[in-house]
Amino acid sequence: MAERWTKERRAEHTRRILLDAAEEVFARKGLTGAALEEIADAAGFTRGAIYSQFGAKEKLFLAVVDRQRQRFLDGFAEVMTSFHRLEDVDIDGLAERWRQLSSGTDRAALGYELTLFLLRNPDVRERVAAQRLETIRALGEFISKNTARIGGSLTMDPETLARIVLAANDGITLDSHLDGEDLHRPYLQLVMSSVQPVQ
Repeated sequence: MAERWTKERRAEHTRRILLDAAEEVFARKGLTGAALEEIADAAGFTRGAIYSQFGAKEKLFLAVVDRQRQRFLDGFAEVMTSFHRLEDVDIDGLAERWRQLSSGTDRAALGYELTLFLLRNPDVRERVAAQRLETIRALGEFISKNTARIGGSLTMDPETLARIVLAANDGITLDSHLDGEDLHRPYLQLVMSSVQPVQ
């Protein structure tokens, strides 16, 4: 017997399909160039479905970027927890995994779109400030705990390192694509230079 979908499950399914379509269209056309009609068509829904799930286009865009950031953080967590001792950290393997997490320019381009959008819209920046700060705090705490877990200590404040990781990641990805010079390994060497063995 087929499983019946609840109203909540249908809404979540619709939301996921809209986010997938919006991610593709925003990445290709940017925030201002993307039309809600095009996103709705790509998802197989009407504009009304977008308004019902998200409201305005900016809220849909913020939801897309938030989902992408969460995927990146989940992948980062997976990489970090795979190491058990500081000497196990393999920069080449870590760089390869980082490349996979950042594959393609679409996610990084959306990150830059978000940065520009927040710079140009101080009211939106204020609305998402608490969420951004929570991301930084959570990542800083995660970095601190996992550095200690593998027998290391940080030479800088963990939240500062978290800010640097989040701020630099999109640029590393895009610059690597622009001129074909892979910067993931040197970037990770810089990040790892802030970790030292516990004395």
